[in-house]
Amino acid sequence: MDIRQMAMAAKSAAVKLAAVKTAEKNDALQAVADALRAHAAAIIAANREDMAAAETSGLAAPLLKRLKFDETKLAEVIAGVESLLGLPDPVGTTLRATELDEGLELYQVACPIGVIGVIFESRPDALVQISSLCLKSGNAALLKGGSEALHTNRVLAAVIRGASEAAGIASGWLQLLETRSDVNEMLALDDCIDLIIPRGSNAFVKYIMDHSNIPVLGHADGICHVYVDAAADLAMASRVVCDSKCQYVSVCNALETLLVHQSVAPAFLPRVVSDLQARGVRVLGCERSRAIVPSLKEATAADWDTEYLDYVLSVRVVDDFDMAVDHINEHGSGHTDVIVTADAGVASRFMSLVDSGNVFWNCSSRFSDGFRYGLGAEVGISTNKIHARGPVGLEGLVIYKWLLKGSGQIVADYADGRRHFTHLPLKKDFSI
Repeated sequence: MDIRQMAMAAKSAAVKLAAVKTAEKNDALQAVADALRAHAAAIIAANREDMAAAETSGLAAPLLKRLKFDETKLAEVIAGVESLLGLPDPVGTTLRATELDEGLELYQVACPIGVIGVIFESRPDALVQISSLCLKSGNAALLKGGSEALHTNRVLAAVIRGASEAAGIASGWLQLLETRSDVNEMLALDDCIDLIIPRGSNAFVKYIMDHSNIPVLGHADGICHVYVDAAADLAMASRVVCDSKCQYVSVCNALETLLVHQSVAPAFLPRVVSDLQARGVRVLGCERSRAIVPSLKEATAADWDTEYLDYVLSVRVVDDFDMAVDHINEHGSGHTDVIVTADAGVASRFMSLVDSGNVFWNCSSRFSDGFRYGLGAEVGISTNKIHARGPVGLEGLVIYKWLLKGSGQIVADYADGRRHFTHLPLKKDFSI
C-alpha cells in the first residue's frame, strides 16, 4: 500500500476501534505482551543486525544506546504493556453531565482522537509504548521510527499487529512507515490523520510544524535544569544532580544545566564536580564557577541553550532565586526543571514561577516519565499548553464529544419562552 492507502486503512480501523470494549482491548494487550515474549529471539536478533549496521556507519554513542533493544529492554516494554491492563479505560468516561431541562440531558464523554501519526527517534521501545497506548485509548496509529532501527521495528510491528488482530482488533489499525519520503507524504494527509506527535530534534519538530496542517503535539528540546538553592541539603543535591545527569544521559529528561546559588557554590561545586567527573561527565562552567573550580572548561553563552544528550554538563553560579528562575524561563525548553531546597516557601515559589510542563522539588529530573508517573507509558512529552502537557499517556490520547439525550424537545419552545432551561448538574454517567 502507498501512504494514503495506509492512512485510509488506519482511518477505517479507527472508527471500529473507538467502539471496542475495555475487556476486548485488555485481551488484545495481553496477547501483545505474550507475543512479544514468544518472539523474543527474533526481536533481539533483528536488533543485533541494526546495532551492527549502526556501529559500522559510526552512529553517535548516545543514539547507539537508544537503539539497543536487549532482553532487559524487552522485559521493560512488556511490563509497560501489562501495566496498561490495570489502568482505567479513558474512553467512554463521562466528564460532565448537565440537565438542560426535564428529559433533556447533555453529557461530555471522552472518545479517541482517531488516527495518530508518531515519528520517533532510534529507540525501538518507543514503538511498543506508543502502539500499546494507542490501542488502549482506541486510536489507530501510523508509526515512523528511525531508519537505523528498521529491522527491529519491522519485527516489533509485525508481532504487535498480528497478536492484536488475532485478538479481534480491526485490521489496519497499526501501520509502519519506513522512509523519509513517507513522512513528507504523511504530513499532507490532514483528511486522514488527526494528530502528529514528533519525537526528535528541535529543528525536526519545527520542520513538522511548518510543513503540515495536522495538529502537532510534542516538544522540541529537553533542556532541563537543577537549581541548588541557598537552603539546599548539599548531600541530597549532589545525589539529585548526579542521577539527573548520569542515570541515562541520552534522553530528554536528563539534566543539561546546573544552577547553584552563590552562597553555597564554594562548598557545593567542588563536591558535585568531583562526583560528576568520577562518572565520566565533562563539566563546563561560567566564570564564577571556574573561579571556584579552576579545572572546569569554559561554558559559552551557547551552552545555556544546548541539549547535550551526552556526558556533558554546563554550570552557572547565580546571584539569587530570581536569577535562577529567570535563567530557566529564558533558556529552558519547558520540559523538566528541579529545585533542591529545604525551604518549602522557596520551593512553592519555584513551582509556581517556572513555566515548564514538569517542575520538581528535591528529586531527580529523570522521574519525568509516563511509566514512572503511573500512566502506563507515554507517547512522548509535550511542552504544549493546550490539550496535553508533560508526559502524554492515555488521557492525552483522548478528546471528547457532546452527547445529548432528549424526549422530543425542539428549540422553538425555548426561543418562544414556552419552556426554560434548568442547567442543573447531574451526578451520573452517560448510558442509553
